[in-house]
Amino acid sequence: MNLGEARAVAVDWVREHARREPGVRGAFFSGSTVGLPEDVVLPASSDVDVLLVRDEPAAKVGKFRHRGVLLEVSTLTWEDLGSPEGVLGSWVFAPCFRTDTVILDPAGRLAAMRDRVAAGFADPVWVRRRCAGVRARVEDGLRVLDATAPLHEQVLAWLFPTSVVAVLPVVAALRNPTVRRRYVLAGEVLAAHGLGERYPELLALLDGGGVGPERVRGHLAGLAATFDEAARVARTRFAFSADISAAARPVVVDGSAELIGAGAHREAMFWIVATYARCHAILAADAPEREVALRPAFDAAVADLGVASAPRRRRRADEVLASLPRWQTMAEAIGGWDVAG
Repeated sequence: MNLGEARAVAVDWVREHARREPGVRGAFFSGSTVGLPEDVVLPASSDVDVLLVRDEPAAKVGKFRHRGVLLEVSTLTWEDLGSPEGVLGSWVFAPCFRTDTVILDPAGRLAAMRDRVAAGFADPVWVRRRCAGVRARVEDGLRVLDATAPLHEQVLAWLFPTSVVAVLPVVAALRNPTVRRRYVLAGEVLAAHGLGERYPELLALLDGGGVGPERVRGHLAGLAATFDEAARVARTRFAFSADISAAARPVVVDGSAELIGAGAHREAMFWIVATYARCHAILAADAPEREVALRPAFDAAVADLGVASAPRRRRRADEVLASLPRWQTMAEAIGGWDVAG
């Protein structure tokens, strides 16, 4: 199925859902498919992300299949989305509106936002602001790490802000940042701007030098077993629950296998370890004895990133923070403007 056909399925679901849920005030596409051409083939390991806008907060709908398409549907409020200028300065939301991603918009508010964001998306003032937001996310996340928290929480608190460094060149290049493939995309951007020699440095911030593909395949096999167990026992609701479910398995397991097969085994470790940690959060809440039994495989994956202890995570976090001025200079070279200016 190509992306245009998959989007049509998503539109169909949104219209059906909006008829049943009068609180839905709008909807738009988000995520990695934004900006891709209609005729591109949608891999089985990819989903189509949709955001529903509501007046009041509501739970995430989740990840599910509709007419053969894997959809991930989340909710937010108008307050969460903010003003058109706020969206234009947001590295998370601005890429959603640089093209026509609006699905449902009875009041015309999303169309007005789209027009404002599309017109100013490439303006250096707003690109600088988005890059500053990326840097702030890294700094805010890594300044303080709780060494007393459970391991899965400590790993997530270190891993995600560290990975956001990879978003900086992507945002500077006016590309759409993604989550699972963010390192691959960052590598493409750096290479396209003659900065490919910086990519090993970026990967080393994640894995300290990395391990070979066979070792990563072993971690993926361990994750698959842990994932199935966590999806089976899950009862407690987490913000990421939709990502640890039977419907999400192709995205996590098959998608990671695709990366490894393409030679991006070091890049795959980001999402493998992130998903491992999320699985252990679920197991700790809903099946503590299984969490203990399955922990050695998780420990091994964390150790292969070089962050097996709290002091090592603190040291690596400090290395990331110290590298930010260099990555800021790199963003200036990509964007052709002064990030700090």
